[in-house]
Amino acid sequence: MKYIQLKGYFNTLLLLFIQFVFLLLVYAILRLGFYGFNKALFPHVSSHELATMLVGGVKFDVVAILYFNILYILLQSLPFPFKYNITYQKVCKWVFVITNSIGIALNLVDFAYYPFTLKRTTGTVFGQFANEENLLKLTIDFLIGYWYLLVLFVLLVWLLAKAYDRIKLVRTDKINWLFYTVQFASFLFIIFLFIGGVRGGWAHSTRPITLSNAGDYVKNPEEMNIVLNTPFSILKTLKAVSLKEVNYFSEEELNAKYTVIHQPKDSSEFKKLNVVLLILESFGKEHIGALNKDINNGTYKGYTPFLDSLIGESYTFTRTYANGRKSIDALPSVITGIPSVGEPFVLSIYSGNKTTSMAKLLGDEGYETAFFHGAPNGSMGFSAYTQLAGIKHYYGKNEYNNDADFDGIWGIWDEPFMQFMGDKMNELPQPFFAGFFSLSSHHPFKVPEKYKGKFPKGSLEIHEPLGYSDYALKEFFAKASKAPWFKNTLFVICADHATMSYLPEYQTAPNSFAIPIIFYQPGSNLKGISDKMVQQIDILPTVLNYLHYPKPYFSFGFDAFEENKDNFVVSNIGGVYNLFQHDYYMTHDGEKVTSIFNLKEDKFLKRDLIYNTSLKDSLENTLKAFIQRYNHCMIHNKLTVD
Repeated sequence: MKYIQLKGYFNTLLLLFIQFVFLLLVYAILRLGFYGFNKALFPHVSSHELATMLVGGVKFDVVAILYFNILYILLQSLPFPFKYNITYQKVCKWVFVITNSIGIALNLVDFAYYPFTLKRTTGTVFGQFANEENLLKLTIDFLIGYWYLLVLFVLLVWLLAKAYDRIKLVRTDKINWLFYTVQFASFLFIIFLFIGGVRGGWAHSTRPITLSNAGDYVKNPEEMNIVLNTPFSILKTLKAVSLKEVNYFSEEELNAKYTVIHQPKDSSEFKKLNVVLLILESFGKEHIGALNKDINNGTYKGYTPFLDSLIGESYTFTRTYANGRKSIDALPSVITGIPSVGEPFVLSIYSGNKTTSMAKLLGDEGYETAFFHGAPNGSMGFSAYTQLAGIKHYYGKNEYNNDADFDGIWGIWDEPFMQFMGDKMNELPQPFFAGFFSLSSHHPFKVPEKYKGKFPKGSLEIHEPLGYSDYALKEFFAKASKAPWFKNTLFVICADHATMSYLPEYQTAPNSFAIPIIFYQPGSNLKGISDKMVQQIDILPTVLNYLHYPKPYFSFGFDAFEENKDNFVVSNIGGVYNLFQHDYYMTHDGEKVTSIFNLKEDKFLKRDLIYNTSLKDSLENTLKAFIQRYNHCMIHNKLTVD
């Protein structure tokens, strides 16, 4: 048998590169095999779309291969000559073969298992089978029933071992300072590549990729399973929150307490207004003067003068809350009407569920749809999410294509990007849905050089960039007000989440969720302020009902303009539920109520009402209705109208 002999100071680097490319080829073959075995379950995938999924899948294969080979990579990249020892290399071989055999086996299992679950296997599988007493018998039955997969596994592992044996490292004769220098530099380079590979890139704004990023390469959520691979799915969900089915109420009782299927309110004609959704980074309610007129005896001005003036021409609410604490929680809450429970929805094992969205529902009625975010495309997983949400056009830093306006960290400064957005919106045919997510009011809390000193520094670092983003909003509305589509548009403005706090009134658990939620239609009578409790997931039903959307739709939220005395606000952070209903705020650990406060009479949470049994039972029953409905819909993939 002929061997490829790798010589020189860079030989281990070359070895790892060759083996890495070989493993990528193996994973590509496994992806094609997965698709071939389950082709009937993906009837609408064209050859072009499949090619796109194969290319997109490389990103996820890179992560899985790197994680599974972390020990092997370390053993081979150590900058010492003992790694050329024959025994040492034999150990390396079996580490390579065994770890990658596990990866191959996991992929092959889903060839057969996928039709039963319609999802790639996730980390929850270990809990699922943890109490099975006949696990060995189940495994044997599986291997007998799918003997051809066992044969394929043996063949692939044999090829893996043979391919490994074809390459031999040759120890250099000169072990000198140059050897150690090159080897150590190679070691650092490999670490650099490893970090970028497992994160999905090196950019500051890049979050480590997860299951939902597969949405960048598909049109339908179920097709994400072609892009993904099983080792990746398991690794990324080992600590995932797995919801459990609960049955606190009968279906009839549950429907009376809480329904998620919204019916058309009347037969009024569908008002095809344009919808522009503006999500503002870290614009906590605390920083907005118009929403805090009772602070400091009415002298508090806040840091958003333009938004203050717009609120005077809009409809808003005194008690408005985010459903999460992170930017990544906001889009599903606002656009899809789905709050995060325990972890961001887009990072959860349920992110591949079929969902609807404001954009998709309006798109089906003839709306053009677009989304704008000035960060590098792929940042925060927004491009993947918006594609799954049915948004046709995505405009990011790539489309802006002018790094002169790059802030150096996150993306394009808000002011020029919002002007770019205004220009692009002028090109959209009406009616249209357009979403925007700002980015400048974020750490490290800078403003463009030409605006230094223009906005108040305030008491917190974020106050100056909040002033800048508010100015960017003002300039956008100045441009938009001249556009022919402006007066035929419903604007919805909200924050993604609250942020750092200075005022004592906002240094409480409930107000850590307090954000603005504003509805504005130029020239209309949509003006005023309500004392109703409203949350991000209420935006979808509020907008659709305001437009007289003519069909049933799914949302966990409520119509903010409808008289509904039993509506509630809910969030779950780190396994702790927060429930707002009527004037009360309750915390719950998933098993029991842990506190209850009256927010109107006790804004600083001094008097716990947990011993008020009737109040506790009433609030807990509301939360139980939400948990039962939410868990059932997630587990059984029922997030749309059948």
